[in-house]
Amino acid sequence: MRTVLVTGPGGSGRTTLAAASALAAARAGRRTLLVTTDPVPGLPDPGGPAPAEAVDGLHHVRTDSAAHFRAELVALQDRASGVLDLLGANRLDAEELTELPGSGQLALLHTLHRAAAGDWATGYDVLVVDLPPLADALALLALPGQLRRYLRRLLPPERQAARALRPMLAQIAGVPMPAQWLYEAAARKDTELAAVEALLQDRATTVRLVAEPGPAAEDALGRARTGLALHGLRVDTLVANRLLPRHSADPWFADLAARQDKCLDHWRQGPAPLTEVPHLGRDPRTPEDLGLLGADCAPDERIPGPADDPWWTEDTRGEPGDEGVLTWCLPLPGAVKENLRLVRRGDELLLTAGEFHRVLRLESALRRCTVAGAALTDGVLRVRFVPDPGLWPRTR
Repeated sequence: MRTVLVTGPGGSGRTTLAAASALAAARAGRRTLLVTTDPVPGLPDPGGPAPAEAVDGLHHVRTDSAAHFRAELVALQDRASGVLDLLGANRLDAEELTELPGSGQLALLHTLHRAAAGDWATGYDVLVVDLPPLADALALLALPGQLRRYLRRLLPPERQAARALRPMLAQIAGVPMPAQWLYEAAARKDTELAAVEALLQDRATTVRLVAEPGPAAEDALGRARTGLALHGLRVDTLVANRLLPRHSADPWFADLAARQDKCLDHWRQGPAPLTEVPHLGRDPRTPEDLGLLGADCAPDERIPGPADDPWWTEDTRGEPGDEGVLTWCLPLPGAVKENLRLVRRGDELLLTAGEFHRVLRLESALRRCTVAGAALTDGVLRVRFVPDPGLWPRTR
């Protein structure tokens, strides 16, 4: 299944272009599922938690973060009923629950899981996902890996005791053992997050950036390049939206068009293919309007997703004058040396690039090395590793 994740700076029209891209794919003969968090102008509202057909070949589902939050919290209360009854806690009814900040991200991840691993994925050729604005989207794309790491650290599956031994261990330790349902809930959540993470890392998944040409959008896209590279995501196209006519008798419009042209000249020289979408002169209201906007936006199934390994290791053993034995190379376009921070912690490398952060697990050979240094050259961070004599295999 071809997956296109659509995002862009706030106010760029990303939701409309996501719908236009999905409609273009459907009209090209591919069964398409569109996932959004907001209503889409020009398409009927799905009206429920399951996908509904908007037009021929195009199904649409809209996440309901409030309903998801209520359902998850009520289910958690049911699983923890024994503890709550022991404490004399008063349970919360679904009707009195109001969603908390961050619930929208979890609801969207849940929807992506259903699209990736549930019945929704059956029969669909293309999945188009309308993500939040650019900064929030990058945080959302990093969330599955972060949550899985937290679950493994806080509730390691290998540490759960056999059911028959739990009462005895509780007496020996003098503290109650974590309930089995807690491990089971963590395992279910890890499975769900793993499915979403696999979808994001799939070769058929790409990111589509939507932006209205201008200095603010250019700055936002420049920062986003680093975050996308840090998480191994590839951009399939940059959509320049709401382009004004280049020739206008009105000096004000002519000046705006000239500014857009200046920005477009820079974008045309960038690494991502550029698609130009003219301004309709009105707000889109019908599928026909979306068809006009998406004429050149159909996802190309030939475009590959992220490489199997977006980072690579260079072996410089035996080369004279090189203190590094193995060099781990991480492309970070747009990164600035002063904003980079590296911390080695056990088998992990904690990497911070400006506002972006990721914990990277080292491959087997690098775990048996110590870090000798790092350098940022031509947009590639090269981390040098020297074998640890106590861990590296000895040779005759």
